[in-house]
Amino acid sequence: MTDRYAVVPIRELGYAIPGQAHWHTIRSTLDVRAFGINAWTATEDDQRLIGEHEEAEGEAHEELYVVLSGHATFTLDGETVDAPEGTVVHVPDPAVKRGATGASGTTVLAVGAKRGEAFTPSSWERSAEALRYWPTEEWDEAIAVLERHLAETPDNGGVHYNLACAKARAGRADEALEHLRRAVELQPSFAGYAQSDEDLASIRDHEGFPSQEEAS
Repeated sequence: MTDRYAVVPIRELGYAIPGQAHWHTIRSTLDVRAFGINAWTATEDDQRLIGEHEEAEGEAHEELYVVLSGHATFTLDGETVDAPEGTVVHVPDPAVKRGATGASGTTVLAVGAKRGEAFTPSSWERSAEALRYWPTEEWDEAIAVLERHLAETPDNGGVHYNLACAKARAGRADEALEHLRRAVELQPSFAGYAQSDEDLASIRDHEGFPSQEEAS
């Protein structure tokens, strides 16, 4: 690796959180600035590789996915698409809801950027930088990363949700509930995720915890 170019095996990039896919942090590790690019490898069968989302709000990225190895299954606006190794999935319309799961060992590369604009890292990626502290349970460090991001984007539901998770793990129940309530106000679907999220188990019986009904 030099200042002019880099050659690195994808397996050496990123980190894994127990029970989740290995996240290959290509963009941040290699300091790619022209477009977003990351990859995920499933560590068990039928694992979530690309979280279900749409891009109509926020960054509105055009996205392209490449199945580098293994076998993935994509959902595109409710349609199930079989995607064996070598499949390319292009999603130019930001309003299309997309997601993917894969068999153990499946690696999916994701590339994205907003048409006609200089690239900036997505809010999701900046917030997800805190996830590297989950395996080591360094909650203060995770909270510090997320609070810096929240100061820049105070109405970002995802950051509030991740702060709720980190603060619940850190034993800061009241603060965690406050962030969770705000996350649900900004994006009601977080109420559904919260029902089974192990990060929030310590506060699930507290008064004010969002109900499943608030997800709709």
